[in-house]
Parts: sequence; structure tokens; C-alpha cells
Amino acid sequence: MIVLKEGDKAPVFSGKDQNGRKISLVDYKGKKLVLYFYPQDLTPTCTLQACNLRDNYSLLKSKGFEILGVSPDDEAKHKKFEQRNKLPFPLIADTAHRILEKYGVWDWKQLFGHKYMGVLRTTFVIDEKGIIQKIFLKPNSKLHTEEIIKAME
Repeated sequence: MIVLKEGDKAPVFSGKDQNGRKISLVDYKGKKLVLYFYPQDLTPTCTLQACNLRDNYSLLKSKGFEILGVSPDDEAKHKKFEQRNKLPFPLIADTAHRILEKYGVWDWKQLFGHKYMGVLRTTFVIDEKGIIQKIFLKPNSKLHTEEIIKAME
């Protein structure tokens, strides 16, 4: 359950990306960060969202945003997802759900009457000082960049 609110300090985290590099929230100090949590690599909706951010990467960068994706998939699956979709941003492998739990996005979900633990698709926009400026619950995967830019104007 997401208990973080806009105006809260973003929880500090670290993890490894698809290239085995260690990435931490501290690496983004002084930068605006679009931190997006998604359920699974190589699935239709997650691919739509990642490709929307990829297609608008230059626009987001021109407005000062960095992008970082997080899912419970491992580094190898992230690498395949990155290569297949030519993603220009890092994807953290959170197989132990530590970051997902810190942000409250690892929770019970339901599909066709079946309950299971999974990722609540959520995006946090974090400012240069590490403060959460905006939280997108259930972002529109096809129009995610537009949502971010409109909300942050």
C-alpha cells in the first residue's frame, strides 16, 4: 500500500541495473528524477510505457528529467528488455522487492478473481532535493510522458 505522499522525502535506495552497475537515489541529487515502477519486462503494457518514455526521452531530458525504471525482474531480463526496445535509461533489478516495498508499490493485486502479490504500476517525480513532487497512481502507459510534463508545468 502506498503511504508516501507528495511533499515527502523520497526513500533512499540502491540496486543494480541491467548492466550490473550500482545505482542509488543519491546519484540523482541535484537532478529531477522520474522513478517509475512497473510489473514486468517484455509484457504489452510495460513495453508501451517504457517505449513512451523512450520516444520522449529527449523532451524529458530537455526539461531536466532523468528516468529510472524499477521492476522485480532480474538483470538479464532487464538487459533483454533494454536491447529489444532500445531503452536509453537504466532499469533496476529489484528481485528481493526492497525498493518496491520502501515505496509501497509491492502489494496485493487481483486479476480474474485471483489474488497475488505484485507491483502497483506507479511513478514518482522527485525533485533536485529528493522530495516527491508528484505521484502517478496507475499512469496512462501510452501517454505517460504527456502526463508528467503537464503535471510538472
